[in-house]
Amino acid sequence: MVHKRIRKFNTKDTYPEQKLNNDLCQAVVTEGGKTVWLRGQCPQNLDDGVNIESSDPAEQTHKVMQNIKQLIEEAGGSMSHLVKIVVYITDIKNREAIYRVIGQYVKDVYPVSTGLVVERLARPEWLVEIDATAVIPK
Repeated sequence: MVHKRIRKFNTKDTYPEQKLNNDLCQAVVTEGGKTVWLRGQCPQNLDDGVNIESSDPAEQTHKVMQNIKQLIEEAGGSMSHLVKIVVYITDIKNREAIYRVIGQYVKDVYPVSTGLVVERLARPEWLVEIDATAVIPK
């Protein structure tokens, strides 16, 4: 692993009732390299800013995570360089669906993660927004 991940855990142990499978950790230590700060990614196309045509929280989250992956790769990195995500959701009922999708993208990565339930996002049709930070080693 590129970065030191402290106190790794999986959400299937911490939230067994929610049937999640996210590899996370309590802290990530990086040394040197290039930090990539991503703005909050929403369920829209990076090239034209058009929203995807879905009100499904899982589909929206796939688009958000695909955007994060694409941007990290455009910066010269990979998802293994992801160190932190902050997840904003508008309805707690969508949490499991959203985090199941996130789990597919962070398998064996172990970023730190903060999750918040917010009243609304910038557009009423958005159910999830995720900002992310990656550190690409030298």
